[in-house]
Amino acid sequence: MKCIRCLLRLRGLGVLPPSARPVHQYAALLRSAPTSIPTPVLSKVLRHFHGSPACAKRQLVPTDFEEQSDGKKDKSVIAHDDLFERVAKEAKTKATFNKVIDVFTKRDIRRRGHVEFIYAALKKMPEFGVERDLVVYNKLLDVFPKEVFVPRNFIQRMFNHYPRQQECGVQILEQMENYGIMPNVETKVLLVQIFGEKTHPMRKYQRLMYWFPRFKHVNPFPIPHQLPEDPVDLARFSLTRIASDLDAKVTVYQIPCTDITEMGEEITLPHIVGIQSPDQIELLAKHNPTRPVFVEGPFPLWLRKTCVYYYILRADPLPPEEKMEVPYDPERCFDYPLQLNLDLDRDLGDEENFDVEDLDEGPVFAMCMTNQGDQATLNQWISNLQQANPILGHIPTLFRLDAGPRELQGVADIDAGHGYRPHPETDTKGREEPQPEQEPDIIIEEEPRQSRGMKQ
Repeated sequence: MKCIRCLLRLRGLGVLPPSARPVHQYAALLRSAPTSIPTPVLSKVLRHFHGSPACAKRQLVPTDFEEQSDGKKDKSVIAHDDLFERVAKEAKTKATFNKVIDVFTKRDIRRRGHVEFIYAALKKMPEFGVERDLVVYNKLLDVFPKEVFVPRNFIQRMFNHYPRQQECGVQILEQMENYGIMPNVETKVLLVQIFGEKTHPMRKYQRLMYWFPRFKHVNPFPIPHQLPEDPVDLARFSLTRIASDLDAKVTVYQIPCTDITEMGEEITLPHIVGIQSPDQIELLAKHNPTRPVFVEGPFPLWLRKTCVYYYILRADPLPPEEKMEVPYDPERCFDYPLQLNLDLDRDLGDEENFDVEDLDEGPVFAMCMTNQGDQATLNQWISNLQQANPILGHIPTLFRLDAGPRELQGVADIDAGHGYRPHPETDTKGREEPQPEQEPDIIIEEEPRQSRGMKQ
């Protein structure tokens, strides 16, 4: 019986080839065999085979099948991008993104291919709208195996222990830095558990925690992350940001609406939002009526990933013979002096001749934003400006409209849900515009010129 058990054990270990004979035939052969072999000899023969329980439970797999499976693993380990697309078929949200991470972590306890998965997840984060979520970044760090990449001695720490995994951890922190996400205590605990104290990801975390609080409020005019979706509110915010005068007044001349003409046609009226300060009204009142004013644009303004366009009403700079020096009023401002007369002694090394380029761009009288930048819409804006500026009825107006939005049309389509852009110029011959009492002289300049730069 001991010999039968030994043969069955050898067959289970794969030493003996499988045979079609049943077990009772082996038993009959062993009974008929001579028993002249002593027991110590059998023990010496079987002494070479020592198998563990895990080896005994292993199933026999044909060699052809093993070669096919190895070939498939070499061709494509895991298509992580396809994993995101399969899980998030209906909607790409934060819940589906977390579901993909849970699927990957539960699939393999050893987290094979975690570096490739993290790189693919970082690439897909803007599509799911979680690029500014700190909880998702901490969950991505949690994908790393814990206490595996921690250096055990100073030699491993000196020779950059597991460089590929450390580089992946630094990449997560760099993307957080690009989107302005400040790490928290949970991020530090995860980095210590994964990489240890004195490693590259941990040093990157320390630099972020040192510089982020110092530069968080460095911009005196911050832009909110969520811009207004209403085009009128977005235009009001943009014009207020451009105007340097706090006393400037924003006026909504027309809101977007749908109207039906006498012929029964349905037309959409664009919105018109303008801004003008009291100083600009005063400058326009002193303008010479014989000199024309110009409506120029569109000029782009970027608010994060959203591009809007604005138009200006300006005039050419005055010639030197017409300039008049305004006397300085010392009581105009008591907070800080508007003029300094300092008689300072110059040293031998000081230069008296300065090469300063003085460029006078001319006064800007008003600005506006509209989602339809054709001549008829801008003419309506000029007509509405006459209520506060009656002199516009006696000043000729020239339209200098460039084809800027056509070039930036593909860029503006990236974030079409937030931004808007004016349409190209359309033919307005068939339209009948309401004529005001005093219509300014309008001259169209056929040849477009390059728009001059403007300080914002």
